[in-house]
Amino acid sequence: MLKKIFLLLVVAVLLWLAYEIFTFPDVSALAKEPPKTTAFMEQRKKQLRANGQSDELQWTWVPYGRISPYLRRAVLVAEDDSFYEHKGVDVDAMKEAFERNWKRKKVSAGGSTITQQLAKNLYLSPSRNPIRKIKEYFIARALEKHLTKKRILEIYLNVVELGERVYGAEAGARYYFHESASALTPAQAALLAGCLPNPRLMIPGNPNKRLRWRQRMILSRLRRWGYLFERQVLAEKKPEPETATTTALDTATTTAPVTDTDLPPPDTATTDTTDTSDTVATDTVSTDTVTTTTTGDTTNS
Repeated sequence: MLKKIFLLLVVAVLLWLAYEIFTFPDVSALAKEPPKTTAFMEQRKKQLRANGQSDELQWTWVPYGRISPYLRRAVLVAEDDSFYEHKGVDVDAMKEAFERNWKRKKVSAGGSTITQQLAKNLYLSPSRNPIRKIKEYFIARALEKHLTKKRILEIYLNVVELGERVYGAEAGARYYFHESASALTPAQAALLAGCLPNPRLMIPGNPNKRLRWRQRMILSRLRRWGYLFERQVLAEKKPEPETATTTALDTATTTAPVTDTDLPPPDTATTDTTDTSDTVATDTVSTDTVTTTTTGDTTNS
């Protein structure tokens, strides 16, 4: 009897593995084409329809060069400062997250890299069960194998949720600041990056104390590391603080798209010596709705 049960379990596991292999997403297509939708978007649309609401989402795809370097760097320093060093999974970060969760007796930290977050957004669900984490791991490794780091970051910035019905950098910039993603100021970029852990509770259009704290933390990191190109600043050892003139990065504004060439050279990087609490708070945000491209039609599920 026990032998029969064991054989049935083995067969069930083999069938499950075969199913997972057969349905594994073809991520190589993303190297040339942007995703038409994501699992997270479709799940949100399904929830809205179930509540009798319109499933319209605000989402506009823009290429990497039309996303402010301030936002690109803000997301990296906030979410994954070893992005250019790992191959999809940061083992040390996962270990630290596991230890924190064990001490707290609950799953509150994931230790996920940007690549893992992208895998989850594109193909999986917000669930934190072990099976989903295993799938996330293998999809993240596949993304790293078939896509460049630049492409992974580009897709992530275009599909990540930035608020209720708001997805991607362009929609977020226009919804909250009436600006294109290319024209975001450092303070605006830090607000958007800071909301990523929970964009429905930490709302850039009405920042709570936690989001303001995250904004100041991100701006502080940007002042220390943010003037170098993304690969340079995040693949190299973080510099020790030095005595230098502080640049008021968080109060800088732009009225036109910003490029890497607009930033000071690496040797002008400054230290974190300025209190941003006053200057940050002056950054005006708005929650007026704007019209942007939406995903799919209302019949998708």
